[in-house]
Amino acid sequence: MVLRVIVVDDERLALEKMEKLLTAGQYEEGIKVTLSGVFQDPFEAIGFISQETVDLAFLEVRMPEIDGFELAERLQQIQPNIRVVFVTAYQEYAIKAFEMNAFDYLMKPVHGTRLSKTLKRAVNTTVNSTSTPSHTVLVTLCCLQNLHYIDLKGNVHYFSWKTLKAPELFAYLVYHRGKTVNKQLLIDLLWPEYDVERATAQLYTAIYQIRKVIKAAELDLEIKYKDEGYRMVWGALNLDVDDWERDLHQAGKVTSDTLDTHLSIKARYTGDFLEEHLYSWASCEQERIRLIWLDHVKHIANYYILQCQYTEAILLYQEVKEKMPDLEEGYFGLMKIYAMLSYQVEVQKQYRLLLNKFKEEFDVPPSKEITNWYEQWMSTLQQIN
Repeated sequence: MVLRVIVVDDERLALEKMEKLLTAGQYEEGIKVTLSGVFQDPFEAIGFISQETVDLAFLEVRMPEIDGFELAERLQQIQPNIRVVFVTAYQEYAIKAFEMNAFDYLMKPVHGTRLSKTLKRAVNTTVNSTSTPSHTVLVTLCCLQNLHYIDLKGNVHYFSWKTLKAPELFAYLVYHRGKTVNKQLLIDLLWPEYDVERATAQLYTAIYQIRKVIKAAELDLEIKYKDEGYRMVWGALNLDVDDWERDLHQAGKVTSDTLDTHLSIKARYTGDFLEEHLYSWASCEQERIRLIWLDHVKHIANYYILQCQYTEAILLYQEVKEKMPDLEEGYFGLMKIYAMLSYQVEVQKQYRLLLNKFKEEFDVPPSKEITNWYEQWMSTLQQIN
């Protein structure tokens, strides 16, 4: 395995020293380096990367026209797989290098033994990534009910977390995937009781743990740091919520031809969005998706009613009642079906249950629509009797 390497440094002496170290070849067995280019001008490096494939880029942090961090972002936009090693005489840049998920961070003056370790790790990771087939396209990340992932064979895998906040941060970035979330917002959300220094340390630790978990699970995800925030970059990976909602919208109306498809989609809704994790920030998304589920179930129930399959419709509305006991739809759906079947006692029972539920929970009566419907039904019943 030969590593293709470039070096970018605005100082000629530093550039010559790195060039000498990389071409000396005094490394451990198995390490071979091809020095593809050395550049004092970072824009020349960008042009070179546009034409040639490079495995490793050694970048000075402090440069006049464009610093090493911005240069790294530009290089990775052109070649996402390029690994960046920051080289500098200033220790204070180490944290930002960590935030940007740098491959390594070398302090000047760079010593041959330390450089050899970096190159060895680069060779090992390159060999592993090319010899081991990727399974990322086979994986579905799941947020319905709880956070887990499923491989193509249907095997369920749960993540191994060492802290409580890391999975919540992971879930939050997944929810905001593709968007940069400000670092201070994350601190205020997850560590509001800590001082700035301690909260920042907790954030860095959580990000580090998430990156390790992503790598261990072989998920095609990446967390990038930019503009004082973090962004979850989505790769070849399915998300159960997106798949479920997309398939539902594409399924069309519930008919005899599409009923099985709709029932299959309904069965995939195993629970609310991150239901078991009790994250307060997830409540709006939970409510949105639950209402989509409710609308779907009502369409299936209406189809059953039109087909005079009342038992199936009753079972669906009972499910709505169990899942959403604080909403009127389950009770009202059952009331209307029982009225069609002339089950007067059951209609009255469902109305009393709804009346008591709303009185105990909210101290309000049922909606005017339901109250009017029930009064009209009672009036009609009395006229018949």
